[in-house]
Amino acid sequence: MTEVASRKQDRIARRQVDKFDARRTELAVATLHTLAELGYARTSLREIAQNSEFSHGVLHYYFADKRDLLTEAVRQYEVVCVTRYDEVVATSTTAEQLRAEFVAMFFDTLGQDAPLHRLWYDLRNQSLFDESFRADVLEIDGHREDMVWRVVSRYAELVGGTPSASPGTTYLTLDGIFQRALLHHFTGNAGTVAQLRTELPAVIDLLVTKAE
Repeated sequence: MTEVASRKQDRIARRQVDKFDARRTELAVATLHTLAELGYARTSLREIAQNSEFSHGVLHYYFADKRDLLTEAVRQYEVVCVTRYDEVVATSTTAEQLRAEFVAMFFDTLGQDAPLHRLWYDLRNQSLFDESFRADVLEIDGHREDMVWRVVSRYAELVGGTPSASPGTTYLTLDGIFQRALLHHFTGNAGTVAQLRTELPAVIDLLVTKAE
């Protein structure tokens, strides 16, 4: 009887933990756009609550502080982000198709989800000052690096070549272009964004060494 009762208590405890985690996820996703609009430095849990349908007490119960909420919100967004290009990789049958569809999606998401991308860079910048963010940022950054590597390595395969740089350098190259385009998007410099879009296909070619 003691063993049966113990297993039952364990199941109840696990269900409670699962419900708690599910609620955290729900709240993080629901407040994601508020965080993206306000940014990390200008917000508190109270201000986030004032701009959402949830009370400060509810947010404070599920999250220790705004660091905790911000990290969980970005993590949930990245769950979707890091598979964004996978369909393009899976369905492209030529290098030209893959490159064209990647470039289109690269800049489409920049425009459509600009505040959310800004939130990611906000978190990454904060990690330079706040050690509590670093493990999560490095994990998310690693997933983003893997995402980019899947695109470039498949492109290299389709052209019969090999990537010309490491996964890290490849990611930094494309991420740098994305971050610069995002800055000019918010600044209203459509010409600079258009120029970067025009130049991106050539950059992708530079990331691949074609067979002789």
